[in-house]
Amino acid sequence: MKQWVFLFPGQGSQYVGMGREFYENYSEVRELFQTAGEILDMDLVKLCFEGPESELVVTENVQPAITAVNLACYTVLRLHEIYPAAAAGHSLGEYSALFAAGVLDFEDVMRLVRWRGKLMHEASLCEPGAMAAIMDLEEDRLREICTLCDVEVANVNSPDQIIITGRTGPVERAMTLSAESGAKKCIKLNVSGPWHSRCMMQAKEHFEPHVLRCSFRKPQIPVVSNIDALPLQSAEEVPRKLVEQICSSVLWRQSMEWLIRSGYDHFVEVGPKKVLRGLMRRIDRNVKVMSVEDSESLAAFLQTNRQP
Repeated sequence: MKQWVFLFPGQGSQYVGMGREFYENYSEVRELFQTAGEILDMDLVKLCFEGPESELVVTENVQPAITAVNLACYTVLRLHEIYPAAAAGHSLGEYSALFAAGVLDFEDVMRLVRWRGKLMHEASLCEPGAMAAIMDLEEDRLREICTLCDVEVANVNSPDQIIITGRTGPVERAMTLSAESGAKKCIKLNVSGPWHSRCMMQAKEHFEPHVLRCSFRKPQIPVVSNIDALPLQSAEEVPRKLVEQICSSVLWRQSMEWLIRSGYDHFVEVGPKKVLRGLMRRIDRNVKVMSVEDSESLAAFLQTNRQP
C-alpha cells in the first residue's frame, strides 16, 4: 500500500472553474460547498465556477474559495478510500492540511480562512507593498541583500526559487541587487500585498482572537508546519503557529526535505493547479509526485495508486 503525503496549495493557485467537475459529479462535494457557503454567507459556487476573476482574486474571497476546493478534492480522494499518511500545506494550504489531520473541524477552518483573508487585505491597504521571485541566487547572499534593503524572505519554495516581500521600494532595490549578484531571474509578482512580512503585523494581531476561539485536537497524522518545517506535536502549539505564520517565512523546501528524510516518497497535490507538484520536482526528482484537481487528474492518480 502506497503512503501518500497530501500537499495542499495556497493563494495564487486559483482559477475560475476550479472544482467544477467534482461538484457536478459528487453529491458530497455539492454538500460541502453548500455548507461552506452557509457558514460564511457566501456564494462559493458562483465565485469558484463563474468568477469573475477580478472578484475571485480578492484576498478575502480567494482564501475561502481555494480552501473549499482543496477540501472538495480531499473529499473525493476519501470517497476512493485514499487517506493521507502525512500532510502539509503552502501558507493558506496549511489550514486544509490541519483539517485532513483532524486538528480543526470544517466550520472552524472556513471561518478562520475567511477572517485571515479579510484581515490580510485590510493590512495591505494600511501598509502596501510588493513581492518578488528571485531565481537561482545562493540563499545566504539573498538573505544578506534582504537585510541591506530592509525586506524579508516570504517563501523558501525550492533550491532555485525564493520569494521576497516588503515595501515596494525596498523590494525593487533588492531585485536590482539580486540581479547584480547573479540571480538568473528577478520577477515582481502580481500580488495585492506584502504577504509574510512585518507589514502584516496588524493582521496578525487582529487574527489571534479568532484563532483562540477555535478548538484544536492533536494531529492524527504528521503535519509539517510552515514556520519551522517540523511536524506538529500537540494541539496546544497549533494556535501560536497559525498566528505567527501570517508574518513568518514559509519554509516549504525545508518542509519537503523533512518529509523525504522521514521516508515519504509519494506525494499528491490536492487542490487547484500544479504549483506544489512543480516545486517538488525542483526539490527532489526521485520522489513520486502527482496532483488531483479534476476527473482527468483523479483517473491518472488512481491508476498509479493501483500499480505495484
